[in-house]
Amino acid sequence: MSRTILISGASIAGPALAYWLHQHGMTATVIERAPELRLGGQTVDLRGAGRTVIERMGLEKAARERVTHEEGLRFVDDSNRVRASFGADALDGDGFVTELELLRGDLADLLYQHTRDDIAYVFGDEITGLTDTGAGVDVTFRNGADRRFDLVVLADGLRSRTRDLVFADIARTRSFGLYTAYFTIPRTESDDRWARWFNAPGRRVVLLRPDNQGTTRATLSFLGPYSGLDRLKVPAQQDFLRRHYADARWETPRVLAAMGDSPDFYFESVGQMRLEHWSRGRIATVGDAAYCASPLSGMGTSLALVGAYVLAGELSRHSDHHDAFQAYETIMRPYVTQAQNVSWFAPRLASPKTRTGIRLLHTVAGLAAGPRLSRLAGRFATPPADAIDLPAYRHSEQAGH
Repeated sequence: MSRTILISGASIAGPALAYWLHQHGMTATVIERAPELRLGGQTVDLRGAGRTVIERMGLEKAARERVTHEEGLRFVDDSNRVRASFGADALDGDGFVTELELLRGDLADLLYQHTRDDIAYVFGDEITGLTDTGAGVDVTFRNGADRRFDLVVLADGLRSRTRDLVFADIARTRSFGLYTAYFTIPRTESDDRWARWFNAPGRRVVLLRPDNQGTTRATLSFLGPYSGLDRLKVPAQQDFLRRHYADARWETPRVLAAMGDSPDFYFESVGQMRLEHWSRGRIATVGDAAYCASPLSGMGTSLALVGAYVLAGELSRHSDHHDAFQAYETIMRPYVTQAQNVSWFAPRLASPKTRTGIRLLHTVAGLAAGPRLSRLAGRFATPPADAIDLPAYRHSEQAGH
C-alpha cells in the first residue's frame, strides 16, 4: 500500500518501524534531531516478543555478534564481597540479565545499517510544526523545507517535544522520584564479565556493567525529594552527583573521578508516559513517546520493537489509517498495560535507606538466587515480554530471508 510516512526519531522504534513499513510497500522518511546516529547509552536486552521481532527481521545472528557477553548480576557490599549472584541462565534465562544483552547504541546502529539503503534518513533537523489537513500532514522543519506526508509517527522518546505539539493535553508522565545518570568509564582490573550492583545508605545505587568495547558502563541511581535536576546543565548535574555520593564507599570514588571525562554522560528523571490515545487524525506515536514503561520495567526495547512491528502491520492491513491506528492500539494496549505495571515501591525496595535495609536486601536476594526459591523469584523478576500473541502479517514472515 503506497503511503508516505514521516517518522521522528532514529533510536530503536523509529528505524524498526521504517523497516517494516518498507517491507509492506510504504515509503518512510526518518528525521533525527541529533547531527548523527546517537551511539551512547547503557545495556538493553532482547527478550520475549521483542526478540521474535528481531528474528523476523533476520537480525538475530547479527545481534548475537554484538552482545556484551555479560555473565550475570552480582550484589556486592562495601568490600566487593558477593552477597547474591544471578547468572545469565538464572530465572530461566529471562531474569535480570539475558543471553541477548546489547548496548543501546549497538542495537540502534544495527537497525540503522539494516535500513539505510532503503530508508531516507535526515539528521540534524527536527519537526517544528504539524498541521493535519485531513488529506495529509503539512510539516515544518527547523532547517529543511516544508513538506507534506500522508502520515506522521512520533518515535522520539519519553521527553518528545514533537509529541507535545499534538498530544500535550492528553499526555501524563508518571514519576517514580528516581534519577539516573548513565556514562562510560575506563575499565580496570576489578571489572569482569559480571554486572555489579552496590547499595549505599540514603537510597543510592552504583551499578557497573561490562561492555564489548573494552570499557565499563556506570549507572548512578538515587531516590530523593529533588525536583528539576534533569533540567540542569551537565556540569551542575555532575556537581550534584559528586556531592550526593561523596561519602559512598566501594568503587564510588573511582566512578565519580571518571565521570567528568566521560564522552556520553546522560542524566534523566525516570518515569512512564501515560498517553490517553496513541493517535490523533493522521499522526500517531510509538515506543517511549507513546508508552514509555521506564527502565524499571525491563520492557522498553520489547515495547519499541513490537509496537513498530504491529503499527506497520496494521497500516498494511487497513486502507483507512483510522482503522489501522485503532487496531494497533487494541493489540498493543494490554501488552503495554502489563509492562507499565511497575510498583511505586519497586525502586524503594531495590535501594534501601539504611544499612540494616541493605543487609536485608542482600539476604532476600541471596535466598532468591538459591535453587529452592529461584523459580518463585522469577515470577516477580521476569518482565512480561511474552504477554502478546504477535500477528502474522502477509509480507513480514518473508522479511530478512
